[in-house]
Amino acid sequence: MNIVVCVKQVPDTTAVKIDPKTGTLIRDGVPSIMNPEDKHALEGALQLKEKVGGKVTVISMGLPMAKAVLREALCMGADEAILLTDRALGGADTLATSKALAGVIAKLDYDLVFAGRQAIDGDTAQVGPEIAEHLNIPQVTYVQDVKVEGNTLIVNRALEDG
Repeated sequence: MNIVVCVKQVPDTTAVKIDPKTGTLIRDGVPSIMNPEDKHALEGALQLKEKVGGKVTVISMGLPMAKAVLREALCMGADEAILLTDRALGGADTLATSKALAGVIAKLDYDLVFAGRQAIDGDTAQVGPEIAEHLNIPQVTYVQDVKVEGNTLIVNRALEDG
């Protein structure tokens, strides 16, 4: 099973300060980390790979410094890493981000695409579902557990009322 996992480099929110005038994050001097929700998605993909075999490819869109999260993903057990970087994508909204990522994913041999619930620097929770829409594939959000039985993928997802 070939799994693609989208990961994002984000500011470490434990070290972030907010500009009191603009209400925006002050990123200068703040270390970057792999988005925690994306790390959970990667861990799930790696566990699934361990059970059924296959390959895990991580993809990130960002500046060249995002290579750090890709290296971390490779150290965790991912097989391949792709960095999509282009100054024209700087400041991209979720639609542009998802379209760019989907364009790369469409060229890969994949069975599943994992994305974290949301990024801690934007909290939009839109990129994963938008990627699914661009690729015209089904999506399941808020997944807590994934298993394979034969040719069937079974997921447990979190619901508001339990």
